[in-house]
Amino acid sequence: MNPAVILLFGILFLGCVCSARLSSKFNMPFLLVFLAIGMLMRLLSGQGIVSSLTSVQNSLTWSTANFIGSVALAFILFTGGYSTKLKNLASVQTSGIILATVGVLLTAGCLAVFGYWLLNALLPFPVTFLGCLLLGSIISSTDAAAVFSILRSRSVGLKGQLKPLLELESGSNDPMATFLTITFLELVMQEIGVSPSSSNPYLFLPLQFVLKMSLGLAFGLLGGKVSVWLFNHLNLEHDGLYYVLGMGSVLGTFGLSELCWGNGFLAVYVAGVYMGNSDFTFHNGYGRFSDAIGWLMQVTLFGMLGFLATPSLLWKYKWLGLGMALFLMFVARPVSCFLCLLRSKFTWQEKTLISWVGLRGGAPIMLATFPMMKDMLATNGNTPTSLILFHIIFFMVILSVLIQGNTIMPLAKKLRLDAPLKPAPHPPLFIENLGRHGHADSSDFRNTRPREFSVTAGSDLAGQKIADCKLPSEAFIIMIQRNDAYIIPRGNTVLKPGDNLTILGSQGALEECAVLFQTGESLAV
Repeated sequence: MNPAVILLFGILFLGCVCSARLSSKFNMPFLLVFLAIGMLMRLLSGQGIVSSLTSVQNSLTWSTANFIGSVALAFILFTGGYSTKLKNLASVQTSGIILATVGVLLTAGCLAVFGYWLLNALLPFPVTFLGCLLLGSIISSTDAAAVFSILRSRSVGLKGQLKPLLELESGSNDPMATFLTITFLELVMQEIGVSPSSSNPYLFLPLQFVLKMSLGLAFGLLGGKVSVWLFNHLNLEHDGLYYVLGMGSVLGTFGLSELCWGNGFLAVYVAGVYMGNSDFTFHNGYGRFSDAIGWLMQVTLFGMLGFLATPSLLWKYKWLGLGMALFLMFVARPVSCFLCLLRSKFTWQEKTLISWVGLRGGAPIMLATFPMMKDMLATNGNTPTSLILFHIIFFMVILSVLIQGNTIMPLAKKLRLDAPLKPAPHPPLFIENLGRHGHADSSDFRNTRPREFSVTAGSDLAGQKIADCKLPSEAFIIMIQRNDAYIIPRGNTVLKPGDNLTILGSQGALEECAVLFQTGESLAV
């Protein structure tokens, strides 16, 4: 055990958390901060300034980085799925799925054509078109986490169906990019004679895609349903074990899907969507815990990827990265988006913003470790081509976050697509203990659970006393959150716009409350 290494990683996590706050204040995407900290650690280790980091660098192989990155991405995708509301996706599911599949393929194809010309013009050795398809596949997925962190930092949202569409696309396009990356990598390995060649490898690509995605979807639904059942029926004595149960569910779903030749990344995203839209014990508490794990994984992923990058190589291949990044932002992404949304109901202004909100994040850099791992196995560590590929992609991600990340809000305002961001209520975690299955002594509280409701500005409930709202008899207001304070509800308490109410009740009573808070009309007899 090396306590200096443990101390350094503690400082890394603390530094990332503190710098994330600064990045919000100065409108700097947190992704760049995490990557910069990782690159700083690489410089310190490379110069021998911190000997403990040098030992970490020597022990961090590309295979290890790929394993850590895959696990981290699985948790990040699960968190994104968990926070996705199905009711918001109903009107955008067709467009979102097309963008996440056909859009990724079109983006990869456009980049491959341009990259074939650019790379062969600037590199001293020839690059095959399959190699360019591999590069395009790696960089083809988007990362909305950085986008919405920027929007939240300025209390800005997006109008209409833009937000749910971008959430669905960004959460579901990583599996497609992963499939294309692994597929074209195998074809490249066959092309150079490292892997055994098939008689017609392209013939089975559509079948492989359908099979992997179908299995990923099936295992995701299975994992989500089993997890919800376990949460509701285990009745664990120690609350902390519920969070351990959730982590085990994510890892189990991902591992089982990959073991059975499904797409593990799609599986964990689907499991997250299913659990996030289901009713089970510790739903809200586990959502916060999952969000914390997601942030931890992002810090780990981005810091590690920054640690793997060599600044001198980034600078050496800057013109390749710049050319590919500009083509991606101004040609490949807009072309794929406008073609995929050709028959949708989105306006040209909305399509323009969707095209621009195509930030690249940690997933492309993580996917770039696959060629590194394969090349190391094939050439005993001599990996010039894959190193160039890795640093071109790294440079493209940095430029994407820098340029697009700092211009999303001005463009949204210019197109008049920005809207005030509605803050989400955060009731205390002890609320999760109320109404747990089989844990209440009184039968009046069995099978009850808490749910949050908001009083909107146009609701008839605004300005009414609680006693006059006539809630269902089996529903009880147990807490009111007003701004940053909590209010004890009483009969003469007057509800105000923006109030977030935590109501405990049976399933039927809560459904009546949902209608009540949508219409503002009394439901009591």
